[in-house]
Amino acid sequence: MINFIPIFPLNIVVFPGENLNLHIFEPRYQQLIVDCFKEKKPFGIPTVLAKGITDMGTLIEITEIVKIYTDGKMDITTKGLEVFTILEIVKDIPNKLYHGAIVNYPLNNKLPHPVVIKHLLQKISELHKLFHISKNFTTNNENICSYDIAHHIGLSLDDEFRLLTLLNENQRLEFIKRHVKKTLPLVKAIEVLKEKIKLNGHFKELKGFNFEQ
Repeated sequence: MINFIPIFPLNIVVFPGENLNLHIFEPRYQQLIVDCFKEKKPFGIPTVLAKGITDMGTLIEITEIVKIYTDGKMDITTKGLEVFTILEIVKDIPNKLYHGAIVNYPLNNKLPHPVVIKHLLQKISELHKLFHISKNFTTNNENICSYDIAHHIGLSLDDEFRLLTLLNENQRLEFIKRHVKKTLPLVKAIEVLKEKIKLNGHFKELKGFNFEQ
């Protein structure tokens, strides 16, 4: 399907199913939010990286306008819907301050893999313990997908975007698995180093070399 959507480019990656709170302070995006909320239409958040706006992003629905300030700024809650690709950016929209885009929605395999997810959650829990972080995934494990855990494993923005471009759940889970497999040993090594640094300056009880052996 191809259609036109208003766009709100941001330096973040939003995944389908993700709940996102936003503080809207720029007049053009205040107008975008008011228009979309009034017309009950979604908008798009294409990811902005160092080189500029990328050609992929996530369709977003506004779930609530929580607060409107006297100067027009607002707090809103939103939810990610589906991944889109940009075919063309439309910079001039009559009587509008914001831009839009012609987009399509590529096929995206989201078939759950509960066994793989269960194993990954165990590894992620191990990673979180090393950082002294406690996170509870409230969704039933059988319904958790790659998008639900992607923001909880320390991916860089570039890597989060790479994950967004993968349109098959198997590929996304493999990407996450490799990241966690690479990260865990590094974090464990850092923890060992921290313990060594803490011991520096302490009185040490060390057994000397036995020349009689």
